[in-house]
Amino acid sequence: MLDTERSTPYTETVTLVTAASRPSEARERLLNTASGLFYTKGVHAVGIDEIISTAPTTRATFYRHFPSKDDLIVEYIRSADQHVRDEVTAALRNPTSPDSGVRAIAKYVASQIKTPGFRGCAFLNAAAEYPIGEDPIHQAILAHRAWFYETVREQFSRVTDSRAELAAKHFVMLRDGAMAEGCLADAKTTIKTFLRGVDGMLELIPFRHG
Repeated sequence: MLDTERSTPYTETVTLVTAASRPSEARERLLNTASGLFYTKGVHAVGIDEIISTAPTTRATFYRHFPSKDDLIVEYIRSADQHVRDEVTAALRNPTSPDSGVRAIAKYVASQIKTPGFRGCAFLNAAAEYPIGEDPIHQAILAHRAWFYETVREQFSRVTDSRAELAAKHFVMLRDGAMAEGCLADAKTTIKTFLRGVDGMLELIPFRHG
């Protein structure tokens, strides 16, 4: 669910990239391992020893890249955030109608829910474990949600002259409910209900003039 790949055309510049400027393979392995464990088991349930043994790597290597478990959790949230941003950006390419962006984001949400191993929203799950507003982990979650809301609001602004903010808040609430319901009930029914709710919103919103 959290993996993403991007290809880079070969240029002469690529040959000048040094090992020092590349992401550390050990760091990426630790982050990928921790991300899978955190999402599957919950953040509090996974200890550093389990991450180190599963990676596998050494304790010294772990602390060289992540001074603490909290630092690793923040990177887990940021990595998940970047993945969602990349996926939504790709989904919003080549709009075909004023409401195509809203529908594209809704389809992306639906695709998450039907992913094998789906266990709800990584951000909401982590927020339940780190509810204190000043915590850097909670702040990273809020940053993601602020970006997601603003992205949805921008897409609704292409549809309606005056109701974009309210519609975006409604969409996010529908999305949160669907992500929670999707791991507790039948995923197909959840997706159908969520998409029908988005359709209903769009039917009730007066479209922009011109």
